[in-house]
Amino acid sequence: MKNKNSHSTAINDNLERMAKTLYDYWFVQFDFPDENGKPYKSSGGKMIWNEVLRREIPEGWESKKLVEIANITMGQSPSGESFNELQEGMIFFQGSTDFGWRYPENRVFTNAPTRYAYENDILLSVRAPIGAINIALSNCCIGRGLAAINSKEGFNSFLIYQINYFKKKFDYLNSVGTTFGSLTKDELHNLELACPKVSILQKFEAKVQIFDKKIKINTQQNQQLNSLRDWLLPMLMNGQVKVE
Repeated sequence: MKNKNSHSTAINDNLERMAKTLYDYWFVQFDFPDENGKPYKSSGGKMIWNEVLRREIPEGWESKKLVEIANITMGQSPSGESFNELQEGMIFFQGSTDFGWRYPENRVFTNAPTRYAYENDILLSVRAPIGAINIALSNCCIGRGLAAINSKEGFNSFLIYQINYFKKKFDYLNSVGTTFGSLTKDELHNLELACPKVSILQKFEAKVQIFDKKIKINTQQNQQLNSLRDWLLPMLMNGQVKVE
C-alpha cells in the first residue's frame, strides 16, 4: 500500500507541476497560444498598459476583482459544543489545521453546520497562516479561518492556480514581517487579477482540468487504501486476521 501511495503522490506532484508551469507560461509570461498557435508575447502580441494592475497585459484582457469572477463564502464557526470526532453530522474545517498536500483530512465533524463549502471548492485560509490552500473533496462546513471559493463561469482549474498565484503575495507579506493577522472579506473580494478572454480560459481549462481530475482520483484512492490499512492493521497485530 505504501508503494502505491508513494507512486500516486509522485504522479500528483508531477501533474500539479505541469499545471503550474502552464499557468505561469500562459497567464504570467503571457505566452498563451495566439490564433496561429504561437506564444503570444514572445511572438510580438500587442500589450496594453493597465493602470489598475500597474503593468502591461495582452490586448483584449482586462483587470477584474476576484469577486467579479468567483463566488466567495466566508466561513463562520458553529458552536464548539457541536464538534465531534465520531463522524456525527457534517465534516468541519475551522482553518488549515487539517490541510494536506491538496486535500484536507476529515477529522472533526459538527452537527450544527453554519457556512458551507461544496465539493471542488477552493478552501483558502484567511487567518494565520494566510494563503494556505486546499480543495474540498466533499461538501463540508467551514469555520472563520477559511473562505470557500469557486468560479462563476466554471473555470475552477484556472481559479485554483490564480489563487495559488495570489499566495505568493501573502507569503511575501509574511516574509517581510508585515503584520498580516487575517485577510478580511473586503481584501479578499478586491484582489485584482488580469482576466483573459473567455476563449483562452476555455483552452486552459480543457487541458488542466484533466490533470486536476486525475489528482483527485489518485487522492481518493490513497485515502481509501489508508482507511483499509488503519482498519486491517490492528486485526493483523492481535491475530484476528492471518495472511496466508
